[in-house]
Amino acid sequence: MTCLNLVSPASSRYHQLGGVASLLPLPISSRSFCIRESSAVVLSRSLSTSSPSGARRDDNSARVFRRRLSVTSASMAGLPPKPTVLVTGAGGRTGSIVYKKLKERSDQFTAKGLVRTPESKDKIGGAEDVYVGDIRDADSIAPAIQGVDALIILTSAVPKMKPGFDPSKGERPEFYYEEGCFPEQVDWIGQKNQIDAAKAAGVKHVVLVGSMGGTNLSNPLNSLGNGNILVCSSISISDFHDHAFVVLLAGGLQDKGGIRELLVGKDDELLQTETRTIARPDVAEVCLQALQYEESKFKAFDLASKPEGTGTPTTDFKALFSQITTRF
Repeated sequence: MTCLNLVSPASSRYHQLGGVASLLPLPISSRSFCIRESSAVVLSRSLSTSSPSGARRDDNSARVFRRRLSVTSASMAGLPPKPTVLVTGAGGRTGSIVYKKLKERSDQFTAKGLVRTPESKDKIGGAEDVYVGDIRDADSIAPAIQGVDALIILTSAVPKMKPGFDPSKGERPEFYYEEGCFPEQVDWIGQKNQIDAAKAAGVKHVVLVGSMGGTNLSNPLNSLGNGNILVCSSISISDFHDHAFVVLLAGGLQDKGGIRELLVGKDDELLQTETRTIARPDVAEVCLQALQYEESKFKAFDLASKPEGTGTPTTDFKALFSQITTRF
């Protein structure tokens, strides 16, 4: 049993997590992984607007303009005009929002979801485009990833509170992870299985959502259930060249979205400010927008927002992604 060297792509180059590999003995071969940036495949069309009639020429020009508008955002990211997008963790609080947004924008995306249980599938509508699979089992998720153009990863281990907690006695809650659902199994091996399956299926664009805090091994989240969840979330990315990869590390999650100015950063610098939270709907929106702009590709960034009522709600996502300087 060997350890996988751990690097996280959210620093000026990567998070510096020296010595962490010894914490996580994994049953996989030790390798060094990296991403090499490649040229994006840009969708282009040759559209003729010539017409013997002035009126017909104007009409053709209008149709061409509409057609170009319909493919502009997709072509920016090198995806088909209407890409098929799979969101894993679609039964979760943030993943379900992403899935709903994809369904609402059926003119832009073909939605697919992956959940862990039939109950989770029923919770988000039970549609045929929702697959049941276990990310810890690479074979079980392969059917969902077939035919996918883009993958949004929103899976993570979830700690549970131990029973018997009594806040009236001044006690601190204790947490645990269910057997087989530790961060090492879900956030590390489970994410690796998804990335490897995406690579094998020819998926061209991956958005991986994690949490800020990975630069600090003493972060309290790592102590929950002794799971080292932020360490495990800082997954190495296995040789995903010729594919666009985006790593989004969110701040503390809230519920009310679409009303705040969004902020991007690196190296957990936003955790040192008063602007270290982000609404789940805003995370979901950034996931979808990241599929549409070249400016997001091969980048890792922290994401937070200004307090409600300050700043201007973000609508220009191209400008937001252009602020990010951390590239793979």
